[in-house]
Amino acid sequence: MPPTLSLAVGPQQPALLDITLGDLLAQAAERAPDRLALVAGTPDPAQRRQWTYAELLAQCRRSARALLARFRPGERVAVWAPNLPEWVMLEFGAAMAGLVLVTVNPAFRARELSYVLKQSRAAGIFVIHQFRGNPMHATVHEVKPDCPELREVICFDDWAGFIAAGDDTSIALPPVRPRDAVMIQYTSGTTGFPKGALLHHQGLANNGAHTAQRMGVADDGAVWITTMPLFHTGGCVCCVLGAVSRAATNVLVEAFEPGLVLELFETHRGNAMIGVPTMLIAMMEHPRFAETDLSSVRAICAGGSTVPAALVTRLEEKLGAPFTIVFGQTECSPVASMTWPDDTVADKSGTIGTPMPHVEVKIIDPATGQTLPTGRIGEYCTRGYHVMHGYFEMPEATAAAIDADGWLHTGDLCAMDERGYCTVEGRLKDMIIRGGENIYPRELEELLFRHPSIGAVAVVGLPDAKWGEEVAAFLRPAPGATIDKAALIDYLRANLAPHKTPRRWFAVDEFPLTGSGKIQKFRLREMWQAGQLAEL
Repeated sequence: MPPTLSLAVGPQQPALLDITLGDLLAQAAERAPDRLALVAGTPDPAQRRQWTYAELLAQCRRSARALLARFRPGERVAVWAPNLPEWVMLEFGAAMAGLVLVTVNPAFRARELSYVLKQSRAAGIFVIHQFRGNPMHATVHEVKPDCPELREVICFDDWAGFIAAGDDTSIALPPVRPRDAVMIQYTSGTTGFPKGALLHHQGLANNGAHTAQRMGVADDGAVWITTMPLFHTGGCVCCVLGAVSRAATNVLVEAFEPGLVLELFETHRGNAMIGVPTMLIAMMEHPRFAETDLSSVRAICAGGSTVPAALVTRLEEKLGAPFTIVFGQTECSPVASMTWPDDTVADKSGTIGTPMPHVEVKIIDPATGQTLPTGRIGEYCTRGYHVMHGYFEMPEATAAAIDADGWLHTGDLCAMDERGYCTVEGRLKDMIIRGGENIYPRELEELLFRHPSIGAVAVVGLPDAKWGEEVAAFLRPAPGATIDKAALIDYLRANLAPHKTPRRWFAVDEFPLTGSGKIQKFRLREMWQAGQLAEL
């Protein structure tokens, strides 16, 4: 009998909708016009503004008309701000106006901002004055002379003045089709150079809806606490569009702070949240975690990076709520595989689940492109409605990512079992080749994270004259713990082949992270090369 191949197809339900982002919001407003749609989750409860679905729809349509007073359908408009309610109004307003929203990380500096604005050929940008010490409004004016197509700079502080132009109801909204481009999301930069993924309405609307449905978010008035940054698909798609697809109340956290998030869950009786592992760890390590009433929690989901098995177990024990894991990337809108709330503990802790509805997944040999037998490690590829149009005005990069048959090559190393469940073994670029032996960092990271002295970990390959690459472990100790290198070596040797044991060990106070909370391994290498890290 021939071996079973690593190829799986997601379910055909729920149905794939021919829908735009504007349609998604309008349907929610029709179903539940008086339900709270959006709450500004500010630290001061007295300043928490809120909108019903009917009110939010009206504001988004005003935003669309105001945008059309300044821009033409098809133009790109950037947004550079933290999680503001007006960000959400701009997201839907731009979609209704037929514009393409370009999302920008609030942590960017002048060089990075200039690159995004020029590469996307943005005609306008919405910005706040400053955020966490970053003088954003001044920076826009600093780079504007180098961005010849940037003609409009609009400050969120003057949102009322901007949106007033939308009171002119003679401004007609253009026809918008589900496959029209709606957003450019720049890849988050765990490997450095950013590319702008050109995403479409159908991909985002369906992916957000399917993610919320598989998480188990109720369709009858759930409360979603949004901690993921809106400039990232985890925030503006999985959280915002996911919540709207369920007509849920979205409590928007301007910037993640674990104590604030715990308070919002308790005050607003939050039911659902998506977070990256660094967020969930910070919440559980917060001194108020044990005393916070989290009995309303019904669905917790993690993604954005590999999720250690020990963290999954700990979360389910602490929260008493079903836990799911999403897996994908910006280029696929963003979720391609996901676990199920009723999966076994083993599947929840050790896999990334099965393909999403209407999505295909296969594991290939990166050298030959052939689909591998089940159980073999190879590159994770996905195909379906969710795949981006391509990288904006980068045809060569697009051709390298999406093959002639429509498969998106993710660069992730995975293995699939006979049921279609996949496990993540790392990134093609992260795989360490030591003396001709392939070493997958995920395996070591899982083991190290289980050790009680370790709060967070990243395993990286460093150049070595003899072996080609050498295994290095970068560790952040758990609160109140100290790192005992000899004890950790003994611990790993009891569980792994000797050649996999890290030869270089480094302690860090914090990791360099992308805006969405992923550890930037390339920055760890740069810090090591610059002599900024002391070896244990």
